[in-house]
Amino acid sequence: MALTDLVPRGNIWTGVAIGVGLLIAPVVVPALAGAARPVIKAVLKGGFLLYEKGREMVAEVSEMAEDLVEEAKAEVETELSVGRESVSSSLAEA
Repeated sequence: MALTDLVPRGNIWTGVAIGVGLLIAPVVVPALAGAARPVIKAVLKGGFLLYEKGREMVAEVSEMAEDLVEEAKAEVETELSVGRESVSSSLAEA
């Protein structure tokens, strides 16, 4: 491995481009950050709103499921009590 292998494979314009980029970065980065701030804020607000809407939907669905379970339990209890009455009445007739 010779010392010439450690030299970067670029020309003068690559170095110039890197130098110019480093010179204008302190000006460009804050300007881009300032422009990106409202966009990031809007994305976060949308995420919060979506989260809250999702929580509401889950609460409604779980409430509906609980209501269905209670209705099913009530129907089963009613059917069982009717079944017991019919069995007891048929035993009384016999």
